[in-house]
Amino acid sequence: MQMRILGRSGLEVSALGLGCMRMSFGDTPTDKQEMIAFLHAAVERGITFFDTAEVYGPFTNEELVGEALEPFRGKVVIATKFGFKHDGERGPYPGVGLDSRPEQIKRVAEASLKRLRVEAIDLFYQHRPDPNVPIEDVAGAVKDLIQAGKVKHFGLSEADADTIRRAHAVQPVTALQSEYSIWWRVIEEAILPTCEELGIGLVPYSPLGRGYLTGKVDETTTFASSDIRSRNPRFTAEAMRANRVVIDLLERIAAQKGATPAQIALAWLLAQKPWIVPIPGSRKLARLEENMAAVEVEMTSGDLSEIDTAMSKITVVGDRY
Repeated sequence: MQMRILGRSGLEVSALGLGCMRMSFGDTPTDKQEMIAFLHAAVERGITFFDTAEVYGPFTNEELVGEALEPFRGKVVIATKFGFKHDGERGPYPGVGLDSRPEQIKRVAEASLKRLRVEAIDLFYQHRPDPNVPIEDVAGAVKDLIQAGKVKHFGLSEADADTIRRAHAVQPVTALQSEYSIWWRVIEEAILPTCEELGIGLVPYSPLGRGYLTGKVDETTTFASSDIRSRNPRFTAEAMRANRVVIDLLERIAAQKGATPAQIALAWLLAQKPWIVPIPGSRKLARLEENMAAVEVEMTSGDLSEIDTAMSKITVVGDRY
């Protein structure tokens, strides 16, 4: 597995990370021992970058990742997140509201350290901006944790360019996690240039469009009520039918490369910048291996230009949330 460094931070990780959320959160129950074995298999194949969060479960995903990766302590990088509370207020997750007060951040860090079975959190993201807490206070709290040896690197998620700059002035930001893919490119206008200027790595989540860009999901697919896609405007039958043109494009490029649509979608991301590290989620070994092979797919400037030209003529149907 090729390695990449997130921005100018010196934090080296596998060129492809692994999003762990759905191993214990969301639509389909999983067997804990199966997921532990799967995480071990990922490490054995060269994945060194794993993504979790306090709110996944909540708590159970960190516990799973911590138990599974304990034998590899010091050899892998685990990212987790703070920024939510669990008192029934509304937020992006059912029953969860925002809370990035400094005292809450430090409480979450202590709890996450225990669940992850580590002495320091490798990468600690603010999960979502909190309009009630100045980002300077958030960055200052994480700076305190870094100085105390409890956190190694500070990250933001879904932050805008101004927020990134303000945070970075207090405590250098190692990585920004944001949705980014061949069909969701809003961050290219202001956020990506800001990351490049400040030396911040980008960690795209949903790089495969929540599964749609694999080409294995279409208008006949049904989703359980607990699956976020069942409420997602981009996953109505009408939207999936209309967006089929994106899959047609990926399949055309994939046929030229002897690859799959998923591999082209990931290879396209990897080709954008050398400091971009996508974190596709997976729970099956075959899918993990397919994704990992994307690192070996060479995208020429001609390929990238062809994709850009084609996508400029496509209007993707449906909001992302």
